[in-house]
Amino acid sequence: MRLGISSCLLGTNCRYDGGHSRDRFITDMLGEYFEFVPYCPEKMVFTTPREAIRLVRIDDDIKVKTSVGNIDVTSKVVDISKELSNQIQDDDLCGFILKSKSPTCGLERVKVYPSKKNGMSEKNGIGVFAKQIKDKYPSLPLEEEGRLGDAWLRENFLMQIFSYKNIFEFLKTNPSAKDLVAFHTSYKYIIYSKSHISYKELGQIVANHDKRDIKVVLEDYKHAFLKAISLKGSISNTYNVLLHLYGYFKKDISKDEKTEMLDTFEEFKNGLIPLIAVIKILNLYIKRFEIDYLKSQIFLNPYPKELALRSKVEAYR
Repeated sequence: MRLGISSCLLGTNCRYDGGHSRDRFITDMLGEYFEFVPYCPEKMVFTTPREAIRLVRIDDDIKVKTSVGNIDVTSKVVDISKELSNQIQDDDLCGFILKSKSPTCGLERVKVYPSKKNGMSEKNGIGVFAKQIKDKYPSLPLEEEGRLGDAWLRENFLMQIFSYKNIFEFLKTNPSAKDLVAFHTSYKYIIYSKSHISYKELGQIVANHDKRDIKVVLEDYKHAFLKAISLKGSISNTYNVLLHLYGYFKKDISKDEKTEMLDTFEEFKNGLIPLIAVIKILNLYIKRFEIDYLKSQIFLNPYPKELALRSKVEAYR
């Protein structure tokens, strides 16, 4: 799996001051599972070290200027950002991690300075390169390295990446209507944990009541699926999914086991235990009763367990 990434996050000395912003979680943990494709628009047009650049608001426009000389470098930065964003489609990426606060790579809350020297800056901008990516690839999973410190955002982002990869690999197999049903079925509870509305919408597409050509159905499904996996999961939706899974074997277990299982669900809902503890118990019953339908559910194993994304109670809100 290939992830685009701001070069400085890998330890490349490409920042304006000649330094880097290496992120250990990215290089040491995610590096075990992803091939990184580095991008640095600033390095492509400026020397290192160099004078810093920043976003400047002039009337209704945002310009890119050097911080000391106040030289307008907007066209250079925009042109290289467009060139690099076009390159993304050839690099077969399944997501992108961007450098926060950067005038080229920041996804949000980038400082925008006023044209007047005595004015106050505002944290309401987006980096030039980041904007090009968002506009050209609205469904590509994007996140900043700073936000990955939040367990909830990290879990959602990585689940989105693995799902993004899976849908495109699936579509490359030239699937039949029957194949689509099987794929949709395997993602039932992941989608349900994100949005009941999205789950119903995807189900209607798969049902294909209007008997449309399978290629049209697949294209519609792809767009709706990518939209659904971009949504953040919630404790309440995940709790409902747990109850659905429990329903497959609740008639086959003892009263004490039912009580223990439901108490465990409540502990997760109240933020007392992480989801992985609940999943482990569910998997025991699924194996015990050989429930093949649930064994195929991506929700139970959406990514490598070594990433430990479900091991913190903060991973769900």
